[in-house]
Amino acid sequence: MASPPQPPPPPPIRRFGPGAPPRIDMGLAQRAIETVRSALPYISIGPPIVRYGPAGDVHVDVPLMYHGFALDRVHFDPVAKTPSPKGRPARAWGVQVDINEVRSVMESLLRELRVIDAVEFREPELAWVVPLAWRFYLVAHIRVSYDGTELIPDYGLTEEVRRWLV
Repeated sequence: MASPPQPPPPPPIRRFGPGAPPRIDMGLAQRAIETVRSALPYISIGPPIVRYGPAGDVHVDVPLMYHGFALDRVHFDPVAKTPSPKGRPARAWGVQVDINEVRSVMESLLRELRVIDAVEFREPELAWVVPLAWRFYLVAHIRVSYDGTELIPDYGLTEEVRRWLV
């Protein structure tokens, strides 16, 4: 009796083991920076995400959008009415947030964002991270593919933005 036909072997999975780290060079880093720089004019502001805490505190995040996908969130200080540095989500108490005012302020500040000529590499993701600055503050990180040619969205934030749009 003939045995049943065997399926073809599965395709290999590309992996970087302990002895084979990804090749890192300045050309790839420079390409990632240039990719973000060329995308910057097309980045827009998403709907401000306003959260009120149980103690009466308010926190505002403003997503940076690119072709319908969120790239990162900018923390917004509702008292100073400016972006807050990355890593410092501003909270305020006793402040009523006007979403239209937040959107207006952030849209005008969007033109002041600039790409920093430096990158970080995140090996688990095989991605470059290019910082964006507003004046003296780092306010966002844009992830770029290993080869430096594609922006990588923040899929969790993209889903959050879509929930706010409903």
